[in-house]
Amino acid sequence: MSEVSEAMDTQAENFQNDENNGSDVEFEPVCVDVDRIYDSCGAKDCLRDLTVFFTEADQALVETATAAKVTRASVLTTTVNVESVPFHRGYYAVDAVFYFAVYVELYTASGSLPTSVTGLAVYAKRAVLYGSDANVKSYSSDDIPAAIDPADFDCCSGESGTLPKAEVQVSFPMVLSAGIAPVTTPVILPFVPENVTDFFGAELVAPTTQRVAVTLGIFSIIQLSRSVQLTIPSYDFCVPRKECADRTDDPCEAFNRIDFPSDSFFPPSTVEDDSGCAKFNCNCN
Repeated sequence: MSEVSEAMDTQAENFQNDENNGSDVEFEPVCVDVDRIYDSCGAKDCLRDLTVFFTEADQALVETATAAKVTRASVLTTTVNVESVPFHRGYYAVDAVFYFAVYVELYTASGSLPTSVTGLAVYAKRAVLYGSDANVKSYSSDDIPAAIDPADFDCCSGESGTLPKAEVQVSFPMVLSAGIAPVTTPVILPFVPENVTDFFGAELVAPTTQRVAVTLGIFSIIQLSRSVQLTIPSYDFCVPRKECADRTDDPCEAFNRIDFPSDSFFPPSTVEDDSGCAKFNCNCN
């Protein structure tokens, strides 16, 4: 019998002993393939005075604007890159670049109606996390055959095994301040992915004489994970417990099923203590 089979039989025996020692629920050990999180961190970032980039036509309006008001901002996309940290085995640098769509109202004269334009703000963040080692390569029947890179077989490339998977979660950005600011030093347009350029419909340009500066607040979580096989207790299949409701075309019937929003009319008079909540403080800038 192989060592793997012996280990699985030992785990199964342990599960059975636990069941016999007081648990009335029957279960069986099953093997699952899951993404295990090896390391993660959370951050609360204030992105101060980010330059907003516009298309050439919209930037011409910014150059003559006297005031600007940002109505909202949203995350368009985020690019994530992982690379190993030299001389620090098992640790990896995660570089995340956030691309924000910033919706601005420009005022060109006192008392005039504003002109609505949309621009791009960019912020880059790096975190160093532990991702363990894996000197194997994984293949699946679902994989699409790709071109073979000779560098993958170069023993001097410095990369051993496979990189962990990085995942970045970011909250809806909060607009803290915004305004028109003069350009005192040359502003360089950062790299903009093709899908972001397509969103704006034209190439973005860098400001020359004045720019829109915005300050955003975001919360983010960065984590590294790897695919591992775990043995877990299985109690039963996930059988649906309710029947799918039939769709109705009567709008009033659908409205009648909505509970009355009492909290909207009668705001709570006390604030529950949230001191037990974990606070972000991982210094992963």
